[in-house]
Amino acid sequence: MSASSSAPARDRLRIAIQKSGRLADPARSLLAACGLSWRQSRDKLFCFGESLPVDLLLVRDDDIPGLIADGVCDLGVVGLNELDEQAKARRQQGLPDAYQPLRGLGFGQCRLMIAVPEDWDWQGVAQLSGKRIATSYPAILAAWLRDKGVDAQVVELSGSVEIAPKLGTADLICDLVSSGATLAANQLRPVETLLDSEAVLAGPVHELDDARAGLMAMLLRRLDGLSRVQDRKLLMFSAAEERVDALARLLPDAEPLLRLPGNGTSVRLQTMCNGALSWQRLEELERAGAQGLMVLAVEKSLA
Repeated sequence: MSASSSAPARDRLRIAIQKSGRLADPARSLLAACGLSWRQSRDKLFCFGESLPVDLLLVRDDDIPGLIADGVCDLGVVGLNELDEQAKARRQQGLPDAYQPLRGLGFGQCRLMIAVPEDWDWQGVAQLSGKRIATSYPAILAAWLRDKGVDAQVVELSGSVEIAPKLGTADLICDLVSSGATLAANQLRPVETLLDSEAVLAGPVHELDDARAGLMAMLLRRLDGLSRVQDRKLLMFSAAEERVDALARLLPDAEPLLRLPGNGTSVRLQTMCNGALSWQRLEELERAGAQGLMVLAVEKSLA
């Protein structure tokens, strides 16, 4: 199904991001790195795209999947945990899929995990049978329990999940874990992972067929370019001709050495490295004959 069959054609792309929260600033920074800039409205809920016809809606994280489903926005930066929870809830209600993750964005990493009281002698998933599990992600948890063949009670809570065992409202919890400090403070320990989550760029399951399609393709291409260069460095140095092969063997994670015009006594070389260039690696290259080593950050790449 095309976008035009259910909504009027639009010529501006609309992206929803968190107004505030742990994904808000990284999302803005990433989109700005893609060449986008905006003018913010007085109510600070809308940002009009100035460099390109790409606008931002500033909303709650858990509103973003619904806004994509309703066609209010075309894309959204949202936690995979929230996107997957609402997608599973739709399926449980017999509703069709309305959104999908398009790209992982490399920030906001966390895990949705089962956590049990520290004094439990954890024996495995079968131990959950007949237990009460508190969570803010009932659809994901219910689907996971069903896949594991475990009959447990899902206790849905909107917040403060970690204190449920102390209050006696649940035996254990299923919650997001980043550092694990909150669990430790409440005498809980994680034992099973349901979902590895991060911020994702989400979009509709159908293709856009108006001017927004080109804008979306451009944005995805720029995001892919940023992802490619994130851990890449341009390495430049000079060396005597007889040392080139030995130096190349010290760079197994790099592209083939590119020869540049030299000064007659040495060869100028450069390569793109995909791994870490530590001081130790640079010193090893220097001992092998590399001279004038220079490491440059790569900001953009269309290759």
